[in-house]
Amino acid sequence: MIDKNSLIQPDRGQKATDIHLVSKETYADWLKRRSPAQRAALGAQKFEGAGYEYAIVPDGDDWFVVSGVANPDSLSSWCMAKLAEALPAGTYRRAGGDPGKAMFGWVTGQYSFDRYRSEPKETGPRVLLSKQVKDIDPVLAEASAVELVRDLVNTPAEDMGPAELEAAAASLAKQYRAELHVTKGDTLEREFPMVHMVGRAAGRAHAPRMIELEWGDPKHPRLAIIGKGVCFDSGGLDIKPSSAMLLMKKDMGGAAHALALAGLVMGAGLPVRLHLLVPAVENAVSGNSFRPGDVLRSRAGISVEIGNTDAEGRLILGDALTRAGEAKPDFMLNFATLTGAARAALGPDLPALMAREDKTAEALLKAGIDHDDPVWRLPLHKPYAEWLKSDIADINNSHSNGFAGASVAGLFLDRFVPEGTDWAHFDTFAWRPVAKPGRPKGGDALGLRAAWAMLKTRYGADA
Repeated sequence: MIDKNSLIQPDRGQKATDIHLVSKETYADWLKRRSPAQRAALGAQKFEGAGYEYAIVPDGDDWFVVSGVANPDSLSSWCMAKLAEALPAGTYRRAGGDPGKAMFGWVTGQYSFDRYRSEPKETGPRVLLSKQVKDIDPVLAEASAVELVRDLVNTPAEDMGPAELEAAAASLAKQYRAELHVTKGDTLEREFPMVHMVGRAAGRAHAPRMIELEWGDPKHPRLAIIGKGVCFDSGGLDIKPSSAMLLMKKDMGGAAHALALAGLVMGAGLPVRLHLLVPAVENAVSGNSFRPGDVLRSRAGISVEIGNTDAEGRLILGDALTRAGEAKPDFMLNFATLTGAARAALGPDLPALMAREDKTAEALLKAGIDHDDPVWRLPLHKPYAEWLKSDIADINNSHSNGFAGASVAGLFLDRFVPEGTDWAHFDTFAWRPVAKPGRPKGGDALGLRAAWAMLKTRYGADA
């Protein structure tokens, strides 16, 4: 396995293969300065300077690389990611400049999930040098967080159940000397009744639990990060078809994002009092499954009629949000693979963002653009909340008209967040159906870097 922490190293003038970055506009001028043999080699490889194109160019007894980018003066995270995937193992540096933001994609482009392969494919490492030494550790930390999300989401549900999510939280707690508290069994039923009800059908092997981690100085602003931890979602008695169930190992993607973000917060020593909450369940089918038409108690005292057992993520988040709100946080942020409606509206690449405060939403949107992790805001349109009315309970967990599914789910969550609390909700896919440079097919972090950049700005740019 490649040690990702070795993939970016300080440039101290050591021997390395040069990478020249050109665009279609600058390529012709760059080409004029090459020898006839080099121009012939580039022509033979049909290199024209388009994005993600690259060519190997002879240089006496050695060689260098030329690669196309949109703008050599303003690199994105992904500009050099394909090179990190395709070049031979070795050490490289950008000729005439520094890789900047492209360091991130260089690392994530070398990710692979080999846990279940009998013969993992070793093709690296490919090391990139940088003179921006102070930026190396933050880049590696972000890349490690993204790869944690990928690892957790890619792992099948039999090996990534509620107990394994607890183990991941325990590992973080041990690493950063945080306090870990896990609620299970009869105590869970009393204190987090919706988490218990959703998860009880999975039995002892995948028993439900509420995982909480606290870290930091109690005098600092309180930050609550919550992640939906449905480790597998059959749909419950409103069972999904097999085609819809196939990817449901990823339904704990919100928990994976929350764990990864908590690790970034603690690793950077952000001046906050962190409260991480992961309600962890499997939505299974058995004789004691909760049913359509049942009325569930909630920690908040709100009674919830079940219109659809496949709208279970919002139920467990309701109890988690209530618990987080009791501590009066300065800011609450949750991640969840919550609705197909968000994917229908925005596709797989863009997490749906809902927020109470315009200022908070604008900060997250800007952070996403600045850090190549774009998100898109959807409304919490209050009139739509009437679609969640119940004839026999305080609220229904599902609406029947099919309109604005992502926003209506957000409004359900909003009901469990205390009034006046600054709160944002990411409805993320946590999955990449088609590989892109630096972003392989499979589990992925979508919205994580945007959230982290926003938190650093909000609570201390030097963190």
